[in-house]
Amino acid sequence: MTDAESGEFRQLLQDLQPVPPPPDIVARAHIPNFETYYADADADLDTFWAEAANELVWMSPWRELRRSDDHNHTEWYLGGRCNITQNVLDRHADGANRDRLALIWLGEDGAERRFTFHELRRLVNRFTNVLRDAGVQKGERVCIYMPLVPEGMAAMLACARVGAVHSVVYAGLGAGALRSRLDDAGATTVIVTDVGYRRGKTIDLRRIADEAIAGSGVKHVILHRRNAATPLRRGEIDLLPALEAASDQAEPEEMASGDPLFILYTSGTTGTPKGTVYDHGGYAVGTALLTRIAYDLHPADLYWCTSDIGWIVGHSCIVYGPWINGASQLVREGAPDHPDPAVVWSIVERYGVTTIFTAPTALRMFMRFGPAYPARHRLDSLRLLICAGEPLNPEAQLWAYEHIMQGRGPICDNWWQTETGAPTLGTMPSSLAKPGKVGRAMPGVRAAVVNRSGEPVSPGEGGFLVLQNTWPHMMRAIWADDARYQEYFHLIPDAYTAGDVATVDEDGYFTVLGRADDVINVAGHRIGTADVESALVAHPAVAEAGAIGVPDPLKGEEIKAFVILRSGHEASEELRAELVSQVRDVLGPIATPKAIEFVSALPKTRSGKIMRRVLKAQELGLDPGDLTTLEE
Repeated sequence: MTDAESGEFRQLLQDLQPVPPPPDIVARAHIPNFETYYADADADLDTFWAEAANELVWMSPWRELRRSDDHNHTEWYLGGRCNITQNVLDRHADGANRDRLALIWLGEDGAERRFTFHELRRLVNRFTNVLRDAGVQKGERVCIYMPLVPEGMAAMLACARVGAVHSVVYAGLGAGALRSRLDDAGATTVIVTDVGYRRGKTIDLRRIADEAIAGSGVKHVILHRRNAATPLRRGEIDLLPALEAASDQAEPEEMASGDPLFILYTSGTTGTPKGTVYDHGGYAVGTALLTRIAYDLHPADLYWCTSDIGWIVGHSCIVYGPWINGASQLVREGAPDHPDPAVVWSIVERYGVTTIFTAPTALRMFMRFGPAYPARHRLDSLRLLICAGEPLNPEAQLWAYEHIMQGRGPICDNWWQTETGAPTLGTMPSSLAKPGKVGRAMPGVRAAVVNRSGEPVSPGEGGFLVLQNTWPHMMRAIWADDARYQEYFHLIPDAYTAGDVATVDEDGYFTVLGRADDVINVAGHRIGTADVESALVAHPAVAEAGAIGVPDPLKGEEIKAFVILRSGHEASEELRAELVSQVRDVLGPIATPKAIEFVSALPKTRSGKIMRRVLKAQELGLDPGDLTTLEE
């Protein structure tokens, strides 16, 4: 991109005008003409998903595309026999990608390990044989409580290869959260790492697991010891010696397309965690397609997703989707601002990272540290920056464009959920971007914004975000609780209700405002917390913000905001008044905050989402509820 083109893009972002994709990105994109591709998919969804399935390897071909029952369950690729690890590992390790780099793993302390696809399969095969020798059978549930290490990723793939159902629990969740997930899934085996490392601290995962396992139905414990001094208890399997002794040959178990692959529990920010269930066939098809086209993965790329295997992003966008596509990726254990705020940029420069997938929360954290840190490093290898997790405000998008991408490439926003499995709404690399809007429905998905009766609202009007069709990679069920699964389909007739409030414009571009319960009702006016927060972050002194509604006897609710300032700015009454005025100017008098409190941190889940209910509970002196997913 020329300096003139970069300046034009920057001005469009600044003015919140539609931004065309850079010509070089369009030229190499898997989907260079998004409009035609999207229209063809929407015109014939069955053909679209049949062709996507035929790009993968099957043990036996499927005979029927899909079948739905009267209870909102859909099976995909009936009659097909497969194992997702065939597509993740075997078709690469047995083909031209055998010696291609699959993984560069980095520790927070700078340790490095590398695996080609051939070497990755050898590790997974050894792990598969360890599981088989321990008696793990097809259909059994195996809980994985491990940090972001190669053995953790291999554990997931080994479970899939043996036909067991893995349930990854984020390493760092407390014993109560781990125990509830063990019990709900009926896990018979736990794979645990003794310690994890984050921000220079050692996290005693073994102690947490011991407490959770005591008195449970767990029969086998496989211990991954990073610290040689960690004692091995009677009956436990010592993973690393067992891997050394195991054969590196292991055939994948033949599975039906609809056989369960994994259970993943939602983070629990809005209630008791739910065990979403995914299968081998449909999940492989959808995640392979969406990660390839939405993140434009190519053989020459080095892709880095900053998430963790404990979340759906780590499943779909680290372990399964990219590797089905034969992508080379970098994975790092640890915090993105430790040991210093420049660590991400030094890694990009050192390894030549081409694509980063991170969260808007991370971008706002980088904003808080200031542009000097990325400016110290050559970032010219970067061509795409992808965001998901929270609404991406235009100010963070502009900052990232200027200081991270440095005018070279787009920032592609997308929206999805644990339950939807892969990017569901978003801005494709080759499509027009609209600052402040997440983008269109992804190919193969039909989305709308409706009222409680299911009727479409007018362009720009707020309503419920719904998805109006099924797709192969969505959750199949809620483990052992079909009543909770049905709740997704009962609020709005004939649609999956995401639980988010959104708007959609005349071009089909969505703006996700936040959870339906994150809307503040001021004198009958529904105001999204994300709108208030975005208006605050637009001020040059603000790095992050959280907004809640507090009771008011006249208006029903008033707005209170919590603000983290950028480096170099001090809290003052003058600044507080400026911020109140800023929100009033952007959103109108009805959205004027009643109070603004300056804070040093906001309560967030370990996946980076602001826990507004915790802010509200603290403000009102109420019980904050389940805090097992809280980062601090």
